[in-house]
Amino acid sequence: MKYLFGPVPSRRLGVSLGIDLVPHKVCSLNCVYCEVGRTTLLTTERKEYVPIKSVIAELDDYLARQPELDFITFSGQGEPTLNSGLGLVLDHIKDNYPKYKVAILTNGTLFWDKQLRNEVMRADVILPDLDAVSQIVFQRINRPHHSLDNQKIIAGLKDLRREFKGSILMEVFMIAGLNDTESELKLLRETLIDLAPDCVQLNTLDRPGTENWVKAMSRDRLQKIVEYFKPLKAEIVANPQSRKKIQSFDLDVENRILNTIGRRPLDRYRPLSDPESASKRTEQVSQPSFGSR
Repeated sequence: MKYLFGPVPSRRLGVSLGIDLVPHKVCSLNCVYCEVGRTTLLTTERKEYVPIKSVIAELDDYLARQPELDFITFSGQGEPTLNSGLGLVLDHIKDNYPKYKVAILTNGTLFWDKQLRNEVMRADVILPDLDAVSQIVFQRINRPHHSLDNQKIIAGLKDLRREFKGSILMEVFMIAGLNDTESELKLLRETLIDLAPDCVQLNTLDRPGTENWVKAMSRDRLQKIVEYFKPLKAEIVANPQSRKKIQSFDLDVENRILNTIGRRPLDRYRPLSDPESASKRTEQVSQPSFGSR
């Protein structure tokens, strides 16, 4: 599959079939923690980065098998909302495969665009990011395209919340010393209360990010932030479910690894010598990760 990947176990969405609408790594941000790697094209231009007709044809071919899925998710190697054909693919799924729920995994930077907001209205769940409120911390963590102003982004998210009838799960990626200061947490809490997402999901580094100085935040610290964000519903993002429970999981191990590793990084393992450990290592590496986002 060229434009689809998975199904894979998502931390937040269960068994998810991914749709990749941009080449590696076209994005409006170049986040220091990104596990997909450095942004190769930093842009806010919306256009047909991959051919939508080909995406739909591949989707039709796969869904003809009637796989068991919790979600079909727009995600992948970059920012899916940059593709101007996102709405066409979403409408095609909803018109022809209504039994499947659709999620959009996005950095949330482009919802000031009314056209984009109109395109995503038929999604079931939108999962945008908000890692900082102040422009200076936003720039340090997310390293945005020069045209992006964080207050404009937040205003777009407010418009999305007002217009969108589905669920919004807001992710905040926590980095010690950057967005966990007293002043930034206060801004985040106030802004999140105003945005009123269905849930705030705190995340931290799981696999190596773009910059090696970014470290995982302790669970104790994350739990304190959950408490601080009350009365918001907030949680720490959990680990994926066991792959053994996924009936629609692709059994073609070689293709699964190659297809997934190009879009989502796999955990790193050091070489092992004895056969038993080597066998265990093969099993571990062959289990792809959907990525933290």
